[in-house]
Amino acid sequence: MSEVMEYKCPCCGGAIAFDSHVQKMKCPYCDTEFEMDTLKEFEQENMEQDHDPQWDASQTEQDGEQIGGDGSMSAYICEACGGEVIADTTAGAMSCPYCGNPVIVPKQFEGMLKPDLIIPFKLDRKQAEQKLRDHLKGKVLLPKYFKTENRIKEVKGLYVPFWLYDSDASAEIRCRATRVHSWSDGDYEYTETEHFLVSRGGDLGFDKVPVDGSEKMANDLMESIEPFRYGEAVPFQKGYMAGYLADRYDQSSEECAPRANERMRESTVQAFMSTIQGYATCVPEHTDIRLKKGTISYALLPIWVLSTKYRDKGYTFAMNGQTGKFVGDLPFDKGKAVQISGGVFLAVFLITFLLAGLL
Repeated sequence: MSEVMEYKCPCCGGAIAFDSHVQKMKCPYCDTEFEMDTLKEFEQENMEQDHDPQWDASQTEQDGEQIGGDGSMSAYICEACGGEVIADTTAGAMSCPYCGNPVIVPKQFEGMLKPDLIIPFKLDRKQAEQKLRDHLKGKVLLPKYFKTENRIKEVKGLYVPFWLYDSDASAEIRCRATRVHSWSDGDYEYTETEHFLVSRGGDLGFDKVPVDGSEKMANDLMESIEPFRYGEAVPFQKGYMAGYLADRYDQSSEECAPRANERMRESTVQAFMSTIQGYATCVPEHTDIRLKKGTISYALLPIWVLSTKYRDKGYTFAMNGQTGKFVGDLPFDKGKAVQISGGVFLAVFLITFLLAGLL
């Protein structure tokens, strides 16, 4: 079994974790608080002196005894109680299922695997659960018993690995646009359509375009909880992960680059198209976008993942652990939808009938 790291309170010996409210490490037993800088010395003392892993994005060195036929799980020993902790091979921070102590696997985030930045959690579990309740309010098409029968199955505070891309784009865009004029001379209605060729060009800079590096996280879900405030990011320290879950990446920056490039291209087209105004229609005819090679940062970003169950079907929600932005799909009552659409149709029919009677 390989080494794991646990942060112990020097006052009472209890396991300490990062507290999102005070932005410090805090002991839940004696309430002693510790500044994050004080943990750097502790991490240095517990860091192995000889580890300089050869960079290989597809096969990074694993820590822990691999188990299972496909080697997809690893086993670690909790230093607090001696229990065996079974986790995914990409897991870097977790809790012992026996004593609840936060456990960190140092080698998952060292050497070339060490993140450049981390955004600490600002919001806690209770706030995530309240956001879910707020999310359900005012939803007319929500099934009647969803709020009462829906049960929160799991709430996880998770640091998700992201690649952040910086780049510059040079673009030339050519569009076909039209203006339409209509008038009448009393006898006839006239319509005139003018056609234009509109061009735009220039440079655009991109700073920290995020792409999640985890196969386990749905890309559309991760994009939906953006943006993050990167000005609040701090240099990576393992202590921020204590009390939360964390995974190292399992998709390299090279594998994620096409998604980043596509996002930058789409944003470039949208930015230049937004400058074209005063036309009835405007359709891109030709786009030439050149992305210059930039820099890449590796960051861990805070996300709350909530899993619920309603009538044997699971629903997943996500909340930005920094800003509180909340997203997730909800079921809808087909019967209510039919009633509402029928009511709208009836109202329109009655209004039309009354107006026709008045005329």
